[in-house]
Amino acid sequence: MNLQLTNPLAFIDLETTGINISTDRIVEIAIVKILQDGTKQVKRKLINPQIPIPKAASDVHGITNEMVKDAPTFKQAANEIKQFINNCDLAGYNSNRFDIPMLIEEFLRAGLEFSTDAIKTLDVQKIFHMMEQRTLSAAYKFYCNKQLTDAHSAEADATATWEVLEAQVQRYPQIGNTVQSIVKFTGEDDIVDFARRFIKENGIEIFNFGKHKGKSVAQVLKEEPQYYDWMMKGDFSMNTKQKLTEILNRILLKKG
Repeated sequence: MNLQLTNPLAFIDLETTGINISTDRIVEIAIVKILQDGTKQVKRKLINPQIPIPKAASDVHGITNEMVKDAPTFKQAANEIKQFINNCDLAGYNSNRFDIPMLIEEFLRAGLEFSTDAIKTLDVQKIFHMMEQRTLSAAYKFYCNKQLTDAHSAEADATATWEVLEAQVQRYPQIGNTVQSIVKFTGEDDIVDFARRFIKENGIEIFNFGKHKGKSVAQVLKEEPQYYDWMMKGDFSMNTKQKLTEILNRILLKKG
């Protein structure tokens, strides 16, 4: 195995009712977990989203309302999924912008806390776009010289992503062969919230949108505390609200 792992690395791929992190739901989850010795463990589940699956989504991933009507809800499967990825670094294809934020959102809706503070989140698409500018199917062909014949099957996509990363580690020695070195290379080692409403500059969380863009989040909350209430009532992801609350609590602890 080319990759040297400190922690198990879980490749996650989701099929969903749509692409809105806040309002759409998971209909299938596949996790390909690679252990430090290269052993592979796989978990795949259909999920009842408890909302209708639009035809446009079914046309992409092939999962229909009939197929998931007897499947567990995410809340019913949440503990099992969380235990499977416990102590794992997380990876995927476009995962830092979609799969991982969507998964965290589902955990929060199910009443389960899931923090990425102590783990690394590695997006294989980021490496590919920095190096080659292609899609997953093209990446699989380019790096592995194979055709991705079962695209949009969650397990096939997650497995292909793992194979692409293995090939990338071999092809690009400059990215290193650890999750930490790769995440640092892609510039995503300082993610605050997955919606990118906040980013870090010199270790300080700053706003990345709106009238306070570029300003310290902590400083704005001190000077304009009602902005916290506005964001908590607004159409922001639960992960964004969670991180905002963590920053506010840190401020309050310093005052205490």
